Amino acid sequence: MNEQLISYYNKAIKRTKEMAYQDIFHYFATMEALPTYEQYLRERRQYLEQIWLNAWLNSTVSHVSYSEKKSYLSAKGYEVEGISKKIINQMFRNELREFKPFDLFNWLDEEFINKQQKWNEKYKEARESYIAQQKANKQKELERSFYLSFQNTIEQIVKEKYEELYLYVRFLLGSRLAIEIEQKGILLPTEWITFSEYLDEEFAFSERNYRYSHHLAEKYESIITNDIIDFGPNWLKEQLPNHIFSEYKSTFQHDLSDHILKQYSFDLFVDVSLELFDDLLEEYVQDLIKLIDIPFEIETHKQILKADQKERERKELEEQEAIKRQKEAEAKMIEDIFGREYSPPAGRNIQYILHVGETNTGKTYQAIKRMKSANSGIYLAPLRLLALEIYESLNEDGIPCSLKTGEEEKTVENASHLSCTVEMFREKDYYDIIVIDEAQMLADRTRGFSWYRAITKANAKEVHIICSFNAKQMILELLGDSHIEVHEYVRETPLEVESATFKIGHTRKGDALVCFSRKRVLETASDLQRNGKQVSMIYGSMPPETRKKQMQRFINGETTVIVATDAIGMGLNLPIRRIVFLENDKFDGTKRRFLSSQEVKQIAGRAGRKGIYNIGKVAFTNHHKMMTRLLQQEDEPLQGFAIAPTTSVLERFQKYSRKLGLFFYLWDKYKNPYGTKKASLSEEKLLYEMIEDSIIEAKLSVHELYNFLHLPFSTNEPTLREQWKQKLEAIVEGTELPDPIIKESGLEELELSYKSVGLHLLFLYKLEKRTEAHYWERIREDLSDKIHEKLKTGVEVKKRTCIVCHNPLPRRFKFQICDECHSQKRTSKRNGKEIKSNVQGQNRMSLKGKNKRK
Repeated sequence: MNEQLISYYNKAIKRTKEMAYQDIFHYFATMEALPTYEQYLRERRQYLEQIWLNAWLNSTVSHVSYSEKKSYLSAKGYEVEGISKKIINQMFRNELREFKPFDLFNWLDEEFINKQQKWNEKYKEARESYIAQQKANKQKELERSFYLSFQNTIEQIVKEKYEELYLYVRFLLGSRLAIEIEQKGILLPTEWITFSEYLDEEFAFSERNYRYSHHLAEKYESIITNDIIDFGPNWLKEQLPNHIFSEYKSTFQHDLSDHILKQYSFDLFVDVSLELFDDLLEEYVQDLIKLIDIPFEIETHKQILKADQKERERKELEEQEAIKRQKEAEAKMIEDIFGREYSPPAGRNIQYILHVGETNTGKTYQAIKRMKSANSGIYLAPLRLLALEIYESLNEDGIPCSLKTGEEEKTVENASHLSCTVEMFREKDYYDIIVIDEAQMLADRTRGFSWYRAITKANAKEVHIICSFNAKQMILELLGDSHIEVHEYVRETPLEVESATFKIGHTRKGDALVCFSRKRVLETASDLQRNGKQVSMIYGSMPPETRKKQMQRFINGETTVIVATDAIGMGLNLPIRRIVFLENDKFDGTKRRFLSSQEVKQIAGRAGRKGIYNIGKVAFTNHHKMMTRLLQQEDEPLQGFAIAPTTSVLERFQKYSRKLGLFFYLWDKYKNPYGTKKASLSEEKLLYEMIEDSIIEAKLSVHELYNFLHLPFSTNEPTLREQWKQKLEAIVEGTELPDPIIKESGLEELELSYKSVGLHLLFLYKLEKRTEAHYWERIREDLSDKIHEKLKTGVEVKKRTCIVCHNPLPRRFKFQICDECHSQKRTSKRNGKEIKSNVQGQNRMSLKGKNKRK
């Protein structure tokens, strides 16, 4: 330790001497007369006394380790154990203060007493350096002052002469454009094309399909900048006042060269070039290219610019007036077409009976019971399966009832009752009783208008409306001053939330496991089947006939468990003992979100079928407290019902146009009444884009075409969209409808084939081809049977494996590399290329896919 301190001690002495010399140098610099050595010591003693201690402590305290400090203090007899680090540092610092100090004043005496010549030389050196620095600073200030004055001068010149610069750059640009347009054979569609539109990457010119890239604007911006930087300095030199040149020479002792002038003005001309480019964007290309034939002369081009600007102002005013007239015409059209179409009726001479209650309370049963006793009636269902259930129920009870859904029609002789999906409702048909089920769907942005139309346009003695509690107030407001009876229903079978978190191994007879995608339903069912469970399945894209058979197996006890999407919550009455939520969130078509309180209640309410169970049970796999709260909390009332185009709206639109593109544009512009939600018509627009401006649109009326756009099929399937278009082409060309595409190699292909036949039947029903429809109905039924058998015999979901070790991955595992391979950073070879499993966290990706892309 002592050797180390000696080393630090010697460094501190060296540093002390350096600091003393620096202080002498700074002291001399400000003294116009040579001070004596004694005078220096008197004035600087206080500072000099501090130099050694600061240099010594700084070179030791901060460099000696904590353990070395403790060792040193211990050797000096200090008790160091259990003492804080802060106290140790203070003790060490105090101990070093007593270390042998360096006598700085003795060293200074040795350096300068009786050495006047050395003292004089140090003074001379310091003063010369100081005076030279002062002179350099003064010169820099003169140069800075000149530069600021010069910048102000040239900025003022450019500001005053901006038009002159603009005219010259305009001339150069016009000449370049004229040459480019002639060489490339570009045909301008109209003389009113601006330079900005000319540069637009979406703007296409000429028969040769010449199209500009988005780099063209950058290209011309660069050209204009280079032009002005090239000629600008010479132009500026002619504009500068004479005193600038003399001031520059006086400041720098040489003439202002072109090179220096270009350096000084560079930034200014870059900024000006961008301003010029922005102004040129508004010019008409036709005005620019004519300049190539006019020699550049300031006054001539100034007059041309004024004339062009005046004409441009006239044209812009004309365009503004045209836009104003167009907006006024649009507003008039929108008011005439949509007007008061969506205002709720003030009151109608109809008896409305509102059946309000929770799921599984018998409200639908009471409404149907009343309909059965009437001479005529219609049941409007949210799902084809429910329409089919009521159709079969009435016919079994000896009440002739026909069926009509988007994909199926069954006519029963002498039937005065009809069961159909709500979209099939015809407002002109009269019935003694109309039953509208699941009316809370009124608020659904996509389908809600069908319920709005049924409720407000019903033509009957009695209209029975079935809904949840949160829709009650909205429906009462919609009905206005009509005659209304309200019947409220409460569950007689209580619901009980299980406190234990559900695991798949807890599955028991009578359970319904709910998730929110077809894939998850199939995976879960496959897991249960491998463990010996007999399982029924329900999901949205399943054929209704298959769904009915799956339900019947559960009802008959052939299966003990049902795995379903939230389709189970829509009016399906099953002997369910317990509802289990395998998931708490769903994708609603736009984003993934948590379930709402009403969705949780709607689904959970299917547990505990009255007459079978005394209690219904509900279980959750996670977020137990949140889900329980959603189940128990009071729902907020629904706000706003959905509106969509009506027949009368389309009829009024036809007075203005036969182009549905304009109709969709006006619909988007239309401001829907307060308290309503406007349907997006996204599916109709998607289909319309496929046939816009085609022979299909030309030959079909607006109403016919819109009805075809509105057909209820899976528009998210590209192959079905293409088949839809091909069938429309056959209709307008007068040829036979192409047969649906049928493939049967797997479950997905069978389901798609079922949808393909369903789409074909939609067209056959519209064309009144009943005989042909019967044939395809049998084909569809056969496909439904095959789908049911596939599900019945067991679902095999393709297993995902680790791309490194090829071992199976757990269900719903997020990554393509298993945890073991990831942690061990193992490597494997696939397709002759090494794959390293060093993927981290959430950013893991498929290296197999990456190699393939390479």
